Amino acid sequence: MPTSLPIRTVISPGRYVQGPGAITRLGEFLAPIGSKPLIVADDVVWGFVGHDVEASLTAAGLPVRREKFNGIPSAGEIDRLVAVIADANADVVVAVGGGSTIDAVKSSGFLAGIRWVTVPSVASTDAPTSALAVIYTEDGAFEEYRFFPRNPDLVLVDSQLVANAPAAFLAAGVGDALATWLEARATSRSNSNTMAGGLPTETGTALARLSWDVLWENALPALDAVRDHVVTPAVEKVIEANTLLSGLGFESGGLAAAHAIHNGLTAAPQTHGLAHGQKVNIGSITQLVLEGAPTADIRDFIEFTTRVGLPTTLTEIGLDADSAELDQVAELATVPGETIHAMPFEVRPVEVVAALKSIERLARRVRTEAKLPEPVAYVAHH
Repeated sequence: MPTSLPIRTVISPGRYVQGPGAITRLGEFLAPIGSKPLIVADDVVWGFVGHDVEASLTAAGLPVRREKFNGIPSAGEIDRLVAVIADANADVVVAVGGGSTIDAVKSSGFLAGIRWVTVPSVASTDAPTSALAVIYTEDGAFEEYRFFPRNPDLVLVDSQLVANAPAAFLAAGVGDALATWLEARATSRSNSNTMAGGLPTETGTALARLSWDVLWENALPALDAVRDHVVTPAVEKVIEANTLLSGLGFESGGLAAAHAIHNGLTAAPQTHGLAHGQKVNIGSITQLVLEGAPTADIRDFIEFTTRVGLPTTLTEIGLDADSAELDQVAELATVPGETIHAMPFEVRPVEVVAALKSIERLARRVRTEAKLPEPVAYVAHH
């Protein structure tokens, strides 16, 4: 049987639900999927959604069992959850929380051979929709991607819950989602395989582009609304772009340099306190430099993402142009099998180091010209 024939493919979650108060309808959407759910949430998230989840499941005639998530999607935590699923005899596992909780639940649901559902409490990554998980070591360094044969059966996003969270989470999601088009564009040019296991489809690439357009138009007003904890049409659009469009776009459109550089940055302990999307934004700027993108495009991107509240300099992520860690970052970003090899040209560690070093002065100059604040390290605050 020939396996070398090129295929194009799109993958997606079984159902996507979004709206204010959606969490009060979780039971209704969960009941067709399983009759013995196990809810996984950390104590903080459970503190503000537990009541709604319990009421919703009870109303749908479902039992309520919740297991605490311990914070890092490590191999050990995943194996622990597999044992809990077996003990509970659960037929569906439900992640309620952020990307770490979601990745641990997808991984444990797969290993336990049951279905899985995601209920993100923030719109900070596109983890809720995807068929992969990012696994970390116990001390927070990137370890591996794990791929699953299917996406979540249900993704349910309560937009009021997202609007109640600090605006920094939504901003981080914008950083993650803006990379989607830059990387899908590169993957399309190089005709490389995507995370979906085939060549990019027109659909995947177009959704990545739509995510970009929606964010440039709506991110700043949405962030203003979320600072007042209100849901506006702009907020709904940004949640959808960060979660669904970016998720479909990165999986079926392709990843390239930006996410590989994010993974490389996890080698620097200074960056461990940063959100995924904050590190990805540094990866996006670095990718634009590597591409030799038009100066106006790079300038616009730096200015816009600075206004969004994302890091655009090494200083802000605890590094500088002389940091010894940059070589490690570049080595890790370019290991065989990393997504940087989907770029339409070869990228070596030496070029990654040069591009990373160059963004400090470049971004500082753009920020000065745009009368934006001087960069200060904000690792400690996140």
